[in-house]
Amino acid sequence: MSSAVKLLITTFSCGCLHDVPLACSVSEQLIHWGLQTPDDGLCHLVSERLTMTWEFELLQPPYGDVSEGPVWDGTSLLYTQIQACRIMRYDPQTKNLTIHRDNTNYANGLVMDAEKRVLACEGGARRVVRYEHNGAVTVLVDSFEGDSLNLPNDLVIDPQGRVWFTDPFYEGSGGPFSYDRSNRKLDHDSVYRLTSEDDGHWTVDRMTFDTTRPNGLLFSLDSRTLYVAQSGRRSDEKRELRAYPVEDDGRLGAFTVLHDFGEHRGVDGMCLDTSGNIIATAGFELGGPGPSIYVFSPTGEVLQRHDVPAKRPTNCAFGDKDLTALYVTSTEGHLFRTQTDLQGLRLLG
Repeated sequence: MSSAVKLLITTFSCGCLHDVPLACSVSEQLIHWGLQTPDDGLCHLVSERLTMTWEFELLQPPYGDVSEGPVWDGTSLLYTQIQACRIMRYDPQTKNLTIHRDNTNYANGLVMDAEKRVLACEGGARRVVRYEHNGAVTVLVDSFEGDSLNLPNDLVIDPQGRVWFTDPFYEGSGGPFSYDRSNRKLDHDSVYRLTSEDDGHWTVDRMTFDTTRPNGLLFSLDSRTLYVAQSGRRSDEKRELRAYPVEDDGRLGAFTVLHDFGEHRGVDGMCLDTSGNIIATAGFELGGPGPSIYVFSPTGEVLQRHDVPAKRPTNCAFGDKDLTALYVTSTEGHLFRTQTDLQGLRLLG
């Protein structure tokens, strides 16, 4: 390795890039530093040195099980404590943490619609629901072609108001019954789309036919790409961050693999910044880079990686007044917050 390359790597490692935005790709940064034709191997080597350290503030110690589904409602953060069957609310102004809703049937992912109503994937009830402002629960879907759903996991709303959700069968995530795979009624783990009809009912369409245990979902800035966390647990399953083009007829085209995690834990939850970058929780304590927050470009290049002080981070969401704080949940039940050099995309509906 040349002394010039060693100097570049040292520069990247210490974060001494005062005049180059970190959101630039690795290859763009290397060209800026005078290396006109950086090859893939060098870019990968430097990417490994892009590990950075955000300072994580512990807002809620582990309660003993999984926390998930963070969503910013404009003034506070909502998130789920899955096995406790409740939604929590953290108010950054008062620093108070309170129970927002009980009896949520192992709710996992949350999203807010244009009317600031919370939608949730209730894994224990095998359904996607909307919590009305008056406290009522509206069931959007609980079956597909006559069979119970698996364990709805995460969801996102597109500009047309359609609700997209993942439906994997992760053993144990829906309560005692879900440890037994014989309770799985469908022979596939898919991404679905819900469309509201004039009569108030929702029609459901299966959108993927090549996923096993899809997890987090996210749309690109222009909503023409759906990012899907293909996050299998078994050795014969893929752990990939995928990009599916949304075709003009509404169907999904063939996916592109943005990042392959190999044998290590892949993406769980994701959010988007104003530059269109994907901020994702991934990794575990058993190997690989470890528990991490990744910042991927829209093409899958690793722009940043941050170590997380938990065994397995589960999800993340931007919040606070300027949407530069990132809230992070974990399999142990943490709630963290860290200040970032990024700004989140406002996602209400």
